[in-house]
Amino acid sequence: MHLALPTPAVARLNGLSAPLRGALWMCGAVAAFAVMINLVRHLTLTFDPLQVVFFRNAFGLIAMLPWLTRGGLGGLRTRRIGVHLARAAVGMVAMVLWFTTLSLMPLAEATALSFTAPMFTSVLAVLFLGEVMRARRWSAIGIAFLGGLVIIRPGAQAIEPVALLAVATSLTWAGGTILVKMMARTETAGAIVTWQTLLLTPLSLIPALFVWVAPDLGQLLWLGLLGVAGSIGHLCMARALASADATVVVPFDYLRLPLVALIAFLAFGETPDVWTWIGGGIIAASGIYLAHRESRVGSVTPPTAGSPAAQV
Repeated sequence: MHLALPTPAVARLNGLSAPLRGALWMCGAVAAFAVMINLVRHLTLTFDPLQVVFFRNAFGLIAMLPWLTRGGLGGLRTRRIGVHLARAAVGMVAMVLWFTTLSLMPLAEATALSFTAPMFTSVLAVLFLGEVMRARRWSAIGIAFLGGLVIIRPGAQAIEPVALLAVATSLTWAGGTILVKMMARTETAGAIVTWQTLLLTPLSLIPALFVWVAPDLGQLLWLGLLGVAGSIGHLCMARALASADATVVVPFDYLRLPLVALIAFLAFGETPDVWTWIGGGIIAASGIYLAHRESRVGSVTPPTAGSPAAQV
């Protein structure tokens, strides 16, 4: 997907080396997604997550319209509309789960658990796509699983249902990623993005109507900022992955955890415990290693693609 940002800053970035350019684009994506995560928490203090999901998609669609119109009707050509609907439905369910998680769980903890999504994607790719994983990749996934256990700490305390909701979110996003990989065999990237963008807004409107609360002008501005932040995050991540190898840019994605924690501390007074940092660090280390392995075997789906924050 190519989105244009016609600014002098982009022109200057294009003059930098590919690894540095990719790293800077990924840092931009991290910042946008960190802001978006905290905006979800702020907005779900007033609105039901179902309604926030709708406005995220509606304003995100508006932000994407210039790109969609440039693509023309060619982006709508498809022979698999049923699979596009299934992908959009899975995406909406995952977004509802994710926004609900963010409304209930400390944001740093939720973010750390979201890093398990690429691990689920790798496992599902073996089960449904016939991809081969050898001992090193299985070891990385096992280490990530241990990192998740460090955060949740079963046995040391009762497992909170919302923690399981965060894990379910990652698993659902992984399922969506597998659908994208299946569609990529016959569908263009433009068709996948276009149909996803067009279908999510009407699909998310239906459940939102049951919990609808009319927003005032100030709240609409916050909701609009949520949609814009998400679109900017997607744009920056796409440019990062187009500029440099995944092994270069993926490590910077894990900066999302400290940035989310910092904003959550300033905005909501949240302070993550030491186990969140330890578990998040373990998951990040295994994710970086997995990205290196995926790059060496030529995986077509970047490891960051499974991340909930990167998909909303």
